[in-house]
Amino acid sequence: MKIIRLIKHLLHLPWLVHRKFPPASLTKIEEAIRRSETLHHAEVRFAVESSLSFSELLQNSSCFERGVEVFSQLRIWDTEYNNGVLIFLLLADRNVEIIADRGLNKKISKDEWQQICHLMEQSFKKNEFEAGVLKGIEGIAKKLVLHYPEEDKNNANELSDKPVIL
Repeated sequence: MKIIRLIKHLLHLPWLVHRKFPPASLTKIEEAIRRSETLHHAEVRFAVESSLSFSELLQNSSCFERGVEVFSQLRIWDTEYNNGVLIFLLLADRNVEIIADRGLNKKISKDEWQQICHLMEQSFKKNEFEAGVLKGIEGIAKKLVLHYPEEDKNNANELSDKPVIL
């Protein structure tokens, strides 16, 4: 465990999430997810967490490991075609991970997801959090349209589009 990371996480209080993502930003993100899901037959979620718990830091948990845990907690894996995807942002590290279900991972490589994460992280470095997430949703939608084009106009929305603050 690195002391600098520990201090960053301990000082990154939960209310800071609301400064980076005020209600208007969360609404725009929700609308972007909803619009993207009219283009493809997959499910997108966004979750943001201020920092890891002390015990997670002691275990040296990564953003990816926490993202997988959140993916499970939000039951994103529970879609008919195994085509759920989570954008998980850990603010204290300014790190983002895209966690995709097995149906998507068969068609979209880790490198493709990482390119989208890198694009988002560039915006986060400029303190452009809303813009970064919107770019990520757009990038993900472009990938999903190729592999899961929307064919059924009566397709039910299996997962909520509402962003999650942990």
